[in-house]
Amino acid sequence: MKVIVVITSGMLFFTGLMPAVAGQYFERNGLAIEGYDPMAYFTVMKPTKGSSEFRVDHHGSTFYFVSAAHRDAFAADPSQYVPQYGGYCAYGMAKGYTAAIDPAAFTIVGGKLYLNYSETVRSQWLSDIPGYIRKADANWPEAKKLADIHE
Repeated sequence: MKVIVVITSGMLFFTGLMPAVAGQYFERNGLAIEGYDPMAYFTVMKPTKGSSEFRVDHHGSTFYFVSAAHRDAFAADPSQYVPQYGGYCAYGMAKGYTAAIDPAAFTIVGGKLYLNYSETVRSQWLSDIPGYIRKADANWPEAKKLADIHE
């Protein structure tokens, strides 16, 4: 990550060039889950790119879908389909930090979508899902306030 140092009026600011977090969910290029359809994880059990034709803005974040049916089902009950921990890496959340995700590194547990940083991190996550969920649930209230995102 590049870091820009700005000095203004005697104050020093550090700004990392990182993905934007415009809404409630982790975004890249202005899209939650990098434009992948959150419904597809539940219906076809694989990451599937959505289309700008079928979109929903939810809590300030834009989600894309593969069809009007997926869009409409999501819009009827977003809480059932949004990724946990604001779409950040669930394993990172268990460790107490926010991290980017790879949309292909996912797990559905108890009807909820969990995303991970990479397939390698997902392998670690799979070693103790219940334990990591407990830790991530406990860390989320504070971690969601963090500005740093591990890339």
